[in-house]
Amino acid sequence: MLLISERKEANSLKQTAQAIFNGGIQAVSPEACIDRYLTISGSLLQVAETEFDLDQIKHIFVVGAGKASAAMAHQVENILGHRINDGLIITKYRHGVPLERCRIVEARHPVPDKNGMDGAASLLEMVSRAGPEDLILCLISGGASALTPAPADGVSLADKQHTTRLLLECGTTIHEINTIRKHLSKIKGGQLCAAANGARVVSLILSDVIGNDLDIIGSGMTAPDPGNFMDCKLILEDRRIWNAVPESVRTRIRAGINGQVPDTPKPGDSVFFGVTNQVVGSLTDALSAAQKEAERLGFRPLVLSSMIQGEAKEAAKVLCAIAREVKDSGRPVAPPACLLSGGETTVSIKGSGTGGRNMELALAGAMALAGTSGIMLLSVGTDGTDGPTDAAGAFAGGDTVSRAKALGLSAEKHLADNNSYPFFAALEDLLITGPTRTNVMDMQILLIST
Repeated sequence: MLLISERKEANSLKQTAQAIFNGGIQAVSPEACIDRYLTISGSLLQVAETEFDLDQIKHIFVVGAGKASAAMAHQVENILGHRINDGLIITKYRHGVPLERCRIVEARHPVPDKNGMDGAASLLEMVSRAGPEDLILCLISGGASALTPAPADGVSLADKQHTTRLLLECGTTIHEINTIRKHLSKIKGGQLCAAANGARVVSLILSDVIGNDLDIIGSGMTAPDPGNFMDCKLILEDRRIWNAVPESVRTRIRAGINGQVPDTPKPGDSVFFGVTNQVVGSLTDALSAAQKEAERLGFRPLVLSSMIQGEAKEAAKVLCAIAREVKDSGRPVAPPACLLSGGETTVSIKGSGTGGRNMELALAGAMALAGTSGIMLLSVGTDGTDGPTDAAGAFAGGDTVSRAKALGLSAEKHLADNNSYPFFAALEDLLITGPTRTNVMDMQILLIST
């Protein structure tokens, strides 16, 4: 029987973990990120280290895509106002915000839809209206790839949808997924810059990928692409889905390998001569802010890594093993402690349940923590959405498995069926935030009391 005092402590740790998460999120809000890198004084526009004389700019176009792009555009409008001549933002359903100078298109994520395809076509058309005397501000955040399907010739939207589903289901990394997306697109892999007719292009980028690789964030719409068609074939073969993707996809990749269709623009290509790419926010910023909030709340914080990847359930075992070491021996930090990590794990789907990588990590974590006391895990997506659900993530502690068992729920069976959402819903241990309108991958917060 769980002691009332232990349940009270667990609830307190849950509240503290959420407060630490909120502290991290505030540091990577689109408003904060844009303000750090975009300022205006008279006719001078400062974008990171680059300065523009607005008197010498004929038109300013604001375009963007991603879960945070609408909120980013809102802050850009606050700064530039009437100086913006036209704009178009593509974001996820329910992630739009009121804008005065930019039109918003809402589309589906992670599997693309027709709204996204039509929006991407309109975005390319707007960019193609620019010229050498114009400035294009491009606002990119996580989700941009799925939200801007611009199928290459011979590849249909349905083909891209089917390919995306296959990639997601077999646990492919975001680097691998976006390598393929770039080579099935008219806009990704630097191709937006190729359509800009020599206009200055400045991309402000909120990173949702490990290492902040510019060519991977949003599939690198304004960045050189080091990958090639052969990489795509090798990825699909390695994941054993080469024969499962649509014939049109295999045909295009073969044509690319044989030099029958042009590859994406590479480093050194002239289309990038007037292009500036600036990362304005990342998981590192969020973890640093979460670290400060944890310390303020009386915990000794330790950032383990911002590059956690691999299977979610395997990552959970390692993180929880470290937490148990802290509880038992005070290594590598003495309690009360807060272990922080983040990145982007994957889930190889074997079952037919409902969940996401953070809830799956939390469920595996609950099993690893079973029987302990004074440890609480929160695994959460910074965008407020974990998988195809309304939850951002979930909490797990040493009593999670036993509480579930009392309700007739088996942690092992739910994990095997990738069915973490209803498991945590029954325990009232889901974290539901709604859209945060930012996106810097996932965070794990492990609190260890004395």
